[in-house]
Amino acid sequence: MSGQWGPLYQIKQEAQELHDRLKAEAWRVKNLGDKPRYTWQEAVIRWLTEQSHKKSIRDDKMHLRWLNQHLKSTKLGEINRAKIDAIKSAKLCEGVSNATVNRMLALIRSILNSAKNNREWLETVPTMKLLPEPKKRLRWLTKEEARRLLTELPEHLEAMARFTLATGLRESNVTGLQWSQIDMLRRRAWIHADQAKAEKAIGVPLNDEALAIIQLQVGRHDMYVFTYEGEPVTRANNHAWRKALVRAGISDFRWHNLRHTWASWHVQNGTPLHVLKELGGWAELIMLLRYAHLSSKHLAEYAGNSTAIETNLLHEEIKPPQIETPNLLN
Repeated sequence: MSGQWGPLYQIKQEAQELHDRLKAEAWRVKNLGDKPRYTWQEAVIRWLTEQSHKKSIRDDKMHLRWLNQHLKSTKLGEINRAKIDAIKSAKLCEGVSNATVNRMLALIRSILNSAKNNREWLETVPTMKLLPEPKKRLRWLTKEEARRLLTELPEHLEAMARFTLATGLRESNVTGLQWSQIDMLRRRAWIHADQAKAEKAIGVPLNDEALAIIQLQVGRHDMYVFTYEGEPVTRANNHAWRKALVRAGISDFRWHNLRHTWASWHVQNGTPLHVLKELGGWAELIMLLRYAHLSSKHLAEYAGNSTAIETNLLHEEIKPPQIETPNLLN
């Protein structure tokens, strides 16, 4: 068939084939107890439909494109531990980090778990052993390092960095900040739920430093707070930022570490973790335990509890215990 009816005929034919297949599978399930065997691709399509809201969906799709060469039309029941170990080895051969491999394994597990729990397409999900990841030391700036860095930054990045150190906001929340999100009279800003990583609205109190920075941006753009040459800034962790780090003599530091610096300074100055949780918009308190070691004020009153015992041991004469022995001569 040709002309305009060709594509329509093809779609109708494919729809009929799908209908016949589903009807046949339904008959086998009802009369023979057989379950249809779904493929990895089918599970991926359903998973992507459910998870389209994920903030990391772009990275997930990148991993899925790579996985396609290994799993593509593989039946879900055929994805076993040996298959996953082979995929893991293939990925490592590309020279990627253990963390990258672990993110990919977590994605596979998520898709298989969804197929098992949400649609009963799978009986069991194979065990996936993650690779060890080195624990990195929390990176934050001292006040002197921050001063050197701010001095080297171009004006627009300096303003954004100072604002981050004053509020702890993430890069995307600073670059995307709009005047409609700020109330200078009440000294506050807010991040909408769909802009927050924890998907919960954040109220941001503006201290003197943050307010002064905001006031300097007034009149530069009708919608966005932070701009460069009249246009909104889309990314702060850029080439100019990295060159400033070199000039300031600061290594192993990303823009996001400004948020770590803000949190670290708060804890060192006595801000309780439960208060910091609300200020920074973290979802769970456990995420702030990495900062807990930076403050020991709440432990100070207990620090001397062992002193008296140790002092007595140093100054008292230690006498051997008196043991009565039997008189063997009698």
